[in-house]
Amino acid sequence: MQFGIFSVSDITTDPTTGRTPTEAQRIKDIVTIAKHAEQAGLDVFALGEHHNEPFFSSSPTTTLAYIAARTTTLQLSTATTLITTNDPVKIAEDFAMLQHLADGRVDLMLGRGNTGPVYPWFGKDIRAGIPLALENYGLLHKLWREHVVDWEGKFRTPLQSFTSTPRPLDDVPPFVWHGSIRSPQIAEQAAYYGDGFFANHIFWPASHTERMVGLYRQRFEHYGHGSADQAIVGLGGQVFMRKNSQDAVKEFRPYFDNAPVYGHGPSLEDFTRETPLTVGSPQQVIDRTLGFREYVGDYQRQLWLLDHAGLPLKTVLEQLDILGAEVVPVLRKEFAALKPAHVPDAPTHASLLAARSEKLAARSEKKEEVQA
Repeated sequence: MQFGIFSVSDITTDPTTGRTPTEAQRIKDIVTIAKHAEQAGLDVFALGEHHNEPFFSSSPTTTLAYIAARTTTLQLSTATTLITTNDPVKIAEDFAMLQHLADGRVDLMLGRGNTGPVYPWFGKDIRAGIPLALENYGLLHKLWREHVVDWEGKFRTPLQSFTSTPRPLDDVPPFVWHGSIRSPQIAEQAAYYGDGFFANHIFWPASHTERMVGLYRQRFEHYGHGSADQAIVGLGGQVFMRKNSQDAVKEFRPYFDNAPVYGHGPSLEDFTRETPLTVGSPQQVIDRTLGFREYVGDYQRQLWLLDHAGLPLKTVLEQLDILGAEVVPVLRKEFAALKPAHVPDAPTHASLLAARSEKLAARSEKKEEVQA
């Protein structure tokens, strides 16, 4: 199982000091955070995409390429790549390039984002959000698997004899996670292609996540990709930890109360009870995270949001150290002991390349038998 962190790239005033980092500082800090995640023993770093204040990450692949050059083992991903407003041709090219530069340590999460105005900014109609997501990914999937593409759809100009360059590394496209908070159509899309499904799992109760993941697993099996429990599932989450839970609550409360997304809304106590947000001791985070398996089954990737709501860099790095030293080692052991042998691990470039080689070898062997 993979463990890591994701960032939504917000630039938020620290409510305890009144200080607001500059864009330049937050961009530098995110590189520091990613490098520290690897040093702490985590597997994945994912970065979101936004085109509006107070966020800075308008070009995740640029940032991830810079991080790739400064890390060696960290799997690089996106917390959202906007499949609705980005041109799928450009997504195909950008991520294939990143894949080469990172020696395959790349996957991506597709989504529609949470900013309505981004649609007209990029010449799209928000009312066509779901059809855009479906059509654009159909083209992206094709571009990575066919050398010469002829294609025609509703939302962009046709392609005639087009080849996306560079080609995916080793002719193995980056693995795709389809991220969604509330749309069953996206769970269906992920299942249809046999891709991963990432449940945001931050703002909604367990019952909602259970239904979404259950639908994806059912349809994954329906389309013949394997049994329902072999479907590839990822979950988001939020944590804040200190040795004593009371200290964690006291320190995090002003950040929660003033956060741009959920500040001035439900109390911290209500939010932690109704959603997966866990504020407390490392053991409480371990127990809560292990509990996710009870309603989503065995899953392959757990990402946490740490660098948000104005938390200073020093605090974020401390949280990473706690995750790496006290939480993740226990979770690795516990989840591994619970996972049946037939349930796959999270796909990586190496595992996808091995599967492709086995498939090609089987085809070659079958062809030789027919010829004989």
